[in-house]
Amino acid sequence: MQETPFCLSVGHILPSTMSESNSTDFINPSTFILLGIPGLEAAHNWISIPFCTMYTIALLGNFTILFIVKKEPSLHVPMYYFLCMLAVTDLVLSTSILPKMLSIFWFYSREINFSACLTQMYFILSFSVIESGILVAMAFDRYVAICDPLRHSTTLTNPVVAKIGLAVVLRGIMLVLPHPFLARRWPYCRTNIISHTYCEHLGVVKLACADISLSSYYGLSAALLVTTLDVFFITVSYTQLCVILVFHIPYLFAALTQRFGHKVALHFHVLMANMNLLVPPMLNPIIYGVKTQQIRTELRAELSGDMVLGPLP
Repeated sequence: MQETPFCLSVGHILPSTMSESNSTDFINPSTFILLGIPGLEAAHNWISIPFCTMYTIALLGNFTILFIVKKEPSLHVPMYYFLCMLAVTDLVLSTSILPKMLSIFWFYSREINFSACLTQMYFILSFSVIESGILVAMAFDRYVAICDPLRHSTTLTNPVVAKIGLAVVLRGIMLVLPHPFLARRWPYCRTNIISHTYCEHLGVVKLACADISLSSYYGLSAALLVTTLDVFFITVSYTQLCVILVFHIPYLFAALTQRFGHKVALHFHVLMANMNLLVPPMLNPIIYGVKTQQIRTELRAELSGDMVLGPLP
């Protein structure tokens, strides 16, 4: 009896005559399977500890910044508006991958719906571009404050800040929008197993049994365009590049490794991809918040006030 090859088609198997006919219709798989970190499955519980710690720090740090800026009217200025945008973006980015990752590590819940997979992919890519744009906006704010301080308040008014924020969000939305649409239209007939902890763009489209050059080249071009332009504009304004290096270099490294790093161990690639999305949300509140005197002052005031009042009866 002739064996039927494995092929995804909404939960059933396509017949072996598939290769003999060019008219066969392919349908997207209903679910994908996320493996986690291939080769390190036995260490998933241990690996979850630092990832969970980074996520906790990111949540505490970014929510603290949002709380302090909202409560203190003196911080309602462009610099802190942009800082709040960065905090929200970091929260979305880290939350896009951590809950599902931990469910894989702790509960072996590896299935993810096809539409949910594309949604996760879109959120990760779009908010990465949005974060890069926010860093450019923050650099522009500092440039105006240093080079033209007398006109800073008239140049960066609240409506201008809102328009900049809207432009940054729209850029992220529109630039990444082709990714899920292209991924949805490819025929998938190889396997539904993704060797990753989340739905990485190339990790998904490489499962398609079609020429994915359009997805691959567009993804690389978008990554290079965003990184090159944004780093250029930021370096024009900043002299201290710690945040830029933390965010952009791992992002560009991950994009290049996906396409050219065939000799890089798969578990190393997966670990770096996760670090790329978790380290900036953890460090940004420290770099931008703790090192900002007004934030430190308000935070100390909050903490000292709580200690003076003590617990409620």
